[in-house]
Amino acid sequence: MANAYTGTSAMSNLVKAAYDRYVEFALRSQPLFRNLADKRPVQQAMPGSTVVFSLYQDLAASTGTLTEAADPDAVAVSNTTNVTVTLNEYGNVVLETKKLGEFAFSDVDPAIANLVAYNMADSIDRVVVATLIGGTNKFFGGDATATGNLAPADVITGALIRKSVSKMRAGNSVPREGMLYAAYMHPEVAFDLRAETGALSFEDIRKYTDPNVGNVLNATTGVYGGAYVVETPRAYVATDGASSIKAYRTIIAGAQALAEATAVEPGIVQGPIVDKLMRARPLGWYSLQGWAIYRQDSLYRIETSSSIA
Repeated sequence: MANAYTGTSAMSNLVKAAYDRYVEFALRSQPLFRNLADKRPVQQAMPGSTVVFSLYQDLAASTGTLTEAADPDAVAVSNTTNVTVTLNEYGNVVLETKKLGEFAFSDVDPAIANLVAYNMADSIDRVVVATLIGGTNKFFGGDATATGNLAPADVITGALIRKSVSKMRAGNSVPREGMLYAAYMHPEVAFDLRAETGALSFEDIRKYTDPNVGNVLNATTGVYGGAYVVETPRAYVATDGASSIKAYRTIIAGAQALAEATAVEPGIVQGPIVDKLMRARPLGWYSLQGWAIYRQDSLYRIETSSSIA
């Protein structure tokens, strides 16, 4: 007669899946584009739905000689130019039920607080990016001449960065750190910059000027062409309509490229429990802010594809 084994099948009610009570968060990118908003109101007159910044225009250079006995004609000062920042409400909220808190095998309260806080930083940063890519100054990779006709080979080159920096210097744009401007680019764009070969290419220059070979081996991007390069997956990527390929926006910025006006700084809000049995607990974030390009001469955009898109 066959043996009857008392195993996992026979006692299946006692054998259950085990769960790790520590729940990890999704991989996250660091919000950083708001760092470029370095122009803020200095003497705001009053609260308002918009904040208007004013800029003086310099007098035209007077290079002619004066006549000793003649009183020179007076010139009029040009009217100021204005930059208007419109403030808008931003926010998000999570409504946690009491039942979830009682039943969940992991403590969800601190997790929800973490999720809400990151959502706040992430959302605000994306609003800033949407403003930055609206600048009027732009270059295209390769043979592209307009948004929508990028080809896979129209990748970034060192010349595009050098050209952007030269244009900003020619426009009297003030660098952000020392003599350097900021270049925020997607890692898949930075790959093409490091992969460029030939004279004046990124790696060719660093090979002869940077004694720290570890930077090359670690595939890090540093300073090039008058700009310090920041690699971030938060750089704007879109699908161009005509070419149907991924189009990347690299931002080259100097000081005062972006203005920010704030009535309410972004912050966590613990809402009131108002339901009859006090079972719904709201937690969210709120801000009342706005952004606008302040100095067009301090902002350039490079639109390219990527060879590893």
